[in-house]
Amino acid sequence: MRPTGTNQPIGSAGAPDDGAALLARRTWRTLEPLHGMIYFVPEAGAAYERLGLRGVGGYFASRAAPMGAVSADVVVSTFFNFNPELVHSVIPAAWETAPPDRLVAARLSAADGAFRRLLGDAVLASGEMRRAALLARAAAETAREHLEGRPLAAGHADLDWPDEPHLQLWHAQSILREFRGDGHVALLVVHGLSGIEALITHAAAGEVPARLLQSTRGWPAQAWEQGVDALRRRGWFEQGDELRFTEWGASQRDAIEVGTDVLAARPYEALGESRCAELRGLVRPWSKVFADALR
Repeated sequence: MRPTGTNQPIGSAGAPDDGAALLARRTWRTLEPLHGMIYFVPEAGAAYERLGLRGVGGYFASRAAPMGAVSADVVVSTFFNFNPELVHSVIPAAWETAPPDRLVAARLSAADGAFRRLLGDAVLASGEMRRAALLARAAAETAREHLEGRPLAAGHADLDWPDEPHLQLWHAQSILREFRGDGHVALLVVHGLSGIEALITHAAAGEVPARLLQSTRGWPAQAWEQGVDALRRRGWFEQGDELRFTEWGASQRDAIEVGTDVLAARPYEALGESRCAELRGLVRPWSKVFADALR
């Protein structure tokens, strides 16, 4: 059967060049642990539990809270690859337990606690931290000027900037992370992938085990297998028991990844190669601390 879907990377016309896209990927990867830790550190779960939310309720509500008390379907749409039933099990009920403004404050407090525990007050008060915050905020401010079609980034960008440098750094990376993620979702849609199908292609890339992706996003085995079969019929995967891309499927996956870098590049391109390199050099030791702590 002839594969269906786009055959070219999307979003490249008139966009930053390959160098800017690579700059975006390198800088995002270095800074991401500073934001991503909020989904795993004990300070976060404890903060949400104090508000009456546990487990996935705390995750969905805290990440969506910058958008306000949105419906479950808005969370399904913007988070993209979670089983809608899992989202509906906690949203919108979470807003009755903890309104968005309290969740935003709890999340920021949890980030503060994790930074203090893992990096220490001396690092937080350092000139290096102030400089890193200044650079990251400059990139995030550029992202704030280009929020069309990026609802999660827009919600985060609408929040007030924290006063302390380490929290400005965390908030800046939160905006940049969601800015990148919103662009990634747009490309998944353009390439004809549903939420579960996007997750399956992520599993096929081999970076994260399929079982882990399936379980953490709440997908039952039958739905997963149906998604795999649908992708095989459309030419994404080879026939057989393994998740192995066809040549065409691999090209589509590559197009999505390259396109994501292109769509994420503008804030880093505005910051410039030398200041991005400076930012990466400043935060790399801190990112390693967070990554090591979560292993």
